Amino acid sequence: MHIGIAGIGNMGANIGARLMEVGHKLTVWNRTAEKTKVLADAGAAVVRTPAELTNSVEVVISLLIDATASEAVYHGPQGLLAGATSGKLFIEMATVTPEAQIALAEKVRATGAAYVECPVSGSLIPARAGKLLGLMGAEPADAVRARPLLEQICRRVMHAGPVGSGAVLKLAVNLPLMIYWQALGEQLSLCKDLTIDPKELLDFLSETSGAANVLKQRMPGIVAKLKKEPSSQRTFNLDGGIKDVKQMLAEGRRRGLDLPLLKQTLACYEEAKRNVGGDDEVSNVSVYWANRAK
Repeated sequence: MHIGIAGIGNMGANIGARLMEVGHKLTVWNRTAEKTKVLADAGAAVVRTPAELTNSVEVVISLLIDATASEAVYHGPQGLLAGATSGKLFIEMATVTPEAQIALAEKVRATGAAYVECPVSGSLIPARAGKLLGLMGAEPADAVRARPLLEQICRRVMHAGPVGSGAVLKLAVNLPLMIYWQALGEQLSLCKDLTIDPKELLDFLSETSGAANVLKQRMPGIVAKLKKEPSSQRTFNLDGGIKDVKQMLAEGRRRGLDLPLLKQTLACYEEAKRNVGGDDEVSNVSVYWANRAK
């Protein structure tokens, strides 16, 4: 198939490479054009506007940072929906609110296109290997249409229900992970006076029953930070984590739910941001709390 990707960040670049690897033709667009270079060098075409992307492809995958970015990229005289949309399939992978997904779906369908939401769970290595988890919200016929493509990106795709359901499931999936980075920091603070090398300690902790699967993936960056060594690990930043936690709390309020542990996690994240900055890797919240002054 001829597939287009709007939004070439770290995740978009790895998903694009995966799609080309399994035989698809790829065209890409990104607001900052230099970020498309890696895919262009691998054979992807690059277009100047979102509308050109829609005109060029059969399926549009958008990987945008938030609802504001989606609004800007989908709409306007050069937006995705300004292109030839009729009969095409749009797959939105951003982590946004259910309401934002539902509103965008209505606008896309009004142009004669199909719309599927499929935020994903997983980081860059699973994205490159086609082993993400897909959290799909779609009408049944659209889900059937999108599934073969999504299964080339994901090792498992869960159809959660109509559009909006995938967003709810994504918030639920991310919730314990956001709490985990704070819990890891408190765990490490208890171990601060032990004379165990940080790499050996994290490796041991990753094998215990309380560890999250993701710890092994993020361990090199956390170890480097604990040793006060440079780390280039940037999978998801603290600002993004705070955004997601606020969305989880908002969805809880909308459903009449109290999420006290998550509320405290937000307060802890905001303290970490004041001290290390919002652009730091979110897993480094654990390092801040491990070393926090008594």
